[in-house]
Amino acid sequence: MSFGTLADVTSDAVQSQSLCVYANSPTNSYNVTALGTGPGGSFQLSSGPTAMSYEVQWSDSSGRSSGVQLDPNVPLTGQTSAANHQTCSTGPASTASLIVVLRSAALSNATAGTYSGSLTLVVGAE
Repeated sequence: MSFGTLADVTSDAVQSQSLCVYANSPTNSYNVTALGTGPGGSFQLSSGPTAMSYEVQWSDSSGRSSGVQLDPNVPLTGQTSAANHQTCSTGPASTASLIVVLRSAALSNATAGTYSGSLTLVVGAE
């Protein structure tokens, strides 16, 4: 996800992406675990030696701009997928939302620069 140049640091910056999650289980249930590139898998963006924290949220519905906040390395259980094919070629094209939030407090304290980081999502059937 790219936030581009952020001129307004007084408001939270939010990016959301709809995606497809297929769960091959009797209940179509799954869990999702997020890992960032900060210490202990924390959610941090960096620009040289400077770091800025961000939040990760998840919804098991597509098209959402808010969801349940994820903690690094802690599975969010009890998610349900509406997908009926592993490539989402039939049924809904997307079944979940990944939401990344840069809070205004973090933005207003950040120094100017180009920040980047990686986020890894691990999905497991339940």
